[in-house]
Amino acid sequence: MLSLDPFSKWLGIEILEVELGRCKVGMTIRKEMLNSMQKAHGGISYSLADTAFGFAANTHGKFAVSIETSINHIEALNEGDYLIAESVIEKANRKLGFNVVEVKRGEELVALFKGVVYRTSKDWEE
Repeated sequence: MLSLDPFSKWLGIEILEVELGRCKVGMTIRKEMLNSMQKAHGGISYSLADTAFGFAANTHGKFAVSIETSINHIEALNEGDYLIAESVIEKANRKLGFNVVEVKRGEELVALFKGVVYRTSKDWEE
């Protein structure tokens, strides 16, 4: 999926771990990701979490698309911060998946993302 995702590649996201129902990704905040207060734009941590969410949701081999997401921004983020987002599927059935994503700076929780995906019947091709 990452090779087909130019936005996540532009962000500099790297996959750290992936297994069925779980994905951990990381990235470093760059200068062009800052807002007028010299803090990371809220969309940056959201995008990192959304990528982890999407990758974890698609580990079952079927296309899964988000239908609802939300994020709580807990701490301000700075240029040079390295963030890790880990998405875990908390509950899944045939059509829906419910994920929680923790975004951390080291051991510090900086954002909490929640999402629901619709799981289609379309298979990912190798």
